[in-house]
Amino acid sequence: MKRRNFLTALPLIATIDFQGLYFKADQISSNGYNWSTFYKREGKVWGENWDEDMQLYAQSGLKAFEPGIANIEMLEKLIPAMKDNNISMPSLYANSVLYEDSQVRKSIQSILEIAESASQYGCRIIVTNPSPIDWNKPINKTDSQLITQAKAMNDLGKKLKDRGMILAYHTHDMELRAGAREIHHTLQNTNPDYVGFCLDTHWVYRGSDNSQLAVFDILKMYADRIVELHLRQSTDGVWDETFSAAGDIDYHKFAAELKKHKTKPQLVIEQCLEAKSPVSIDVVSAHQKDLKAVSQLFT
Repeated sequence: MKRRNFLTALPLIATIDFQGLYFKADQISSNGYNWSTFYKREGKVWGENWDEDMQLYAQSGLKAFEPGIANIEMLEKLIPAMKDNNISMPSLYANSVLYEDSQVRKSIQSILEIAESASQYGCRIIVTNPSPIDWNKPINKTDSQLITQAKAMNDLGKKLKDRGMILAYHTHDMELRAGAREIHHTLQNTNPDYVGFCLDTHWVYRGSDNSQLAVFDILKMYADRIVELHLRQSTDGVWDETFSAAGDIDYHKFAAELKKHKTKPQLVIEQCLEAKSPVSIDVVSAHQKDLKAVSQLFT
């Protein structure tokens, strides 16, 4: 099927109005993963002492935080430190295993337990990236596994909606393999009333062989599903230390497209470091710059 025919054939997406329903669009967060990469560069471990970490986090000027939560015990240790530093949690990130029937129930139950506790602290968005078969090897899920995964996402999303929360589907680069069959199947075969979309712009860029066009195509196709953005910039394919509108992804154009679609997602800074990233700034100063740049661009 030619691309223009494929786009025409996509079903119309009748969504609920996510924007402003459960969260404030101007409550900018940072993901914990980027902080962990700065800590690693300094020989430290993010999350070993939440009291100290949240005190440092508050110095950046950020008032909200999106943690990556592995279990309920981790969340129960984190929330008191967030309270002490007046840091809110509009969203959280949790991995899941949803492609195998034998693991679906346990994975959904774990996320629901985390969500129940997080909701008491004001969390309204649960971001999940259904885990790949292998994080390090290019092993694609079968059609049967993708069908199982989409059904599980619907089930989880419905259960979260019944609790007044939103499920947001997140991807890395591997979901863009094989014609992006995983990302398209998931979003084309889940109910928009139950499953929103967390668009991680740079993983779409990298998963499409460093294609900015792919980022804008995904935005156009699924704008009505986007409830959250993970924001990262790079130069010549390498992650920068700080976020800026100019770079491999034209975020001036991206912000304009969001405005055109009247999409106002939760904004989450995820400006991470990798091996070839520059070394010139500390974690607090970097996130101060990130916050200023994102605020000026999107709010």
